[in-house]
Amino acid sequence: MKKVWLNCHIATMKHGTYSIIKDGSIITKNECIDWIGPRNEMPCLDIGKYETYDLDGAWVTPGLIDCHTHGVFGGNRSGEFEARLKGVSYAEIAQQGGGISSTVRATREASESDLFQSAKKRVQSLLKEGVTTIEIKSGYGLDLENERKMLKVIRQLADELPMTIRSTCLAAHALPPEFKNNADGYIDYICQKILPQLHQEHLIDAVDAFCEHLAFSPQQVEKVFQTAKSLNLPVKLHAEQLSALGGSSLAARYHALSADHLEFMTDQDILAMADADTVAVLLPGAFYFLRETQYPPVEKLIQQGVKIALSTDLNPGTSPVLSLRLMMNMGCTLFRLTPEQALAAVTIHAAQALDLAHRHGSLDIGKCADFVAWDIDHPSELSYWLGGDLNKKIIQKGQLLHL
Repeated sequence: MKKVWLNCHIATMKHGTYSIIKDGSIITKNECIDWIGPRNEMPCLDIGKYETYDLDGAWVTPGLIDCHTHGVFGGNRSGEFEARLKGVSYAEIAQQGGGISSTVRATREASESDLFQSAKKRVQSLLKEGVTTIEIKSGYGLDLENERKMLKVIRQLADELPMTIRSTCLAAHALPPEFKNNADGYIDYICQKILPQLHQEHLIDAVDAFCEHLAFSPQQVEKVFQTAKSLNLPVKLHAEQLSALGGSSLAARYHALSADHLEFMTDQDILAMADADTVAVLLPGAFYFLRETQYPPVEKLIQQGVKIALSTDLNPGTSPVLSLRLMMNMGCTLFRLTPEQALAAVTIHAAQALDLAHRHGSLDIGKCADFVAWDIDHPSELSYWLGGDLNKKIIQKGQLLHL
């Protein structure tokens, strides 16, 4: 079924720039874009035979893409947030059973249904903001049974919500209590048991790990990457958030889709990522929430041609963020991106970070008909406005959503 979308201006985001079409039109066929261009060049159609939508001069962009989230988890850590603001240290919170351990405990105790219902609310908040594609990681189960439970919830969300949802296994997120002081043993368990089994069950689209002194070493992460490679699964990496361990260079050697955080990356890391075309995913929500002072080397990344994505890093401990547009603003105000770069960072570059750029992230013939018609005067407003719900129409796979 063909549909015609008229009377709009279009920021296609081809090549990572606005690539504007003024007074444009889009013809969709089923789930894909059949034609896009200036209205006066539109193929001759008997409009009466097609569903026609007047977008009333709106600005159309690709559907937004949130390429790094931990949206499935049990409980929350708002109590810890309040405690820290009253002067309780991270170490004290951890000693009291808080931190990631508390989220692992709550996630293990939660039923699959409970996890689904809580995650659905969070993901719907992003959908209503114009996010049509999202990645969700596991990583709060930390054993086969509970990692499976989280990944099954992610698949359920993909079945129920009008979004494209990618599932990433982050079993190498932290050390579970049953492997205390035995990180190598846990890595072996991940490589020999968790990844092969969950891959066989078709629950994994990619594999991630946390390379940091309080998580796993580059050598341990490399074992995870080798296993992922043997299973033909792409890899991603949390790297250089708190210290420089060369994780992003390791990710580049394995042609990772992305390396994420990157505050402490070196010039050598940047060159390695540029050579591998690995996307740099910056997470300003965590930077802000943790009051970090070490900035990722944004200017050097741009100079070397490394593509930059932005994401919410939605998680209960360090980035309880429910707005990707807010991350666009923070990308501009904190990291000095331009609004055009910020929009590319949540569209075409975010799509590449999920290995989806052939179908998502820009508006072109043959690509998925995911787009948002915004009631704004220019695309820069998507980064300019802080908070609020901008008037919009969300189209996912050629269908106008009624949310």
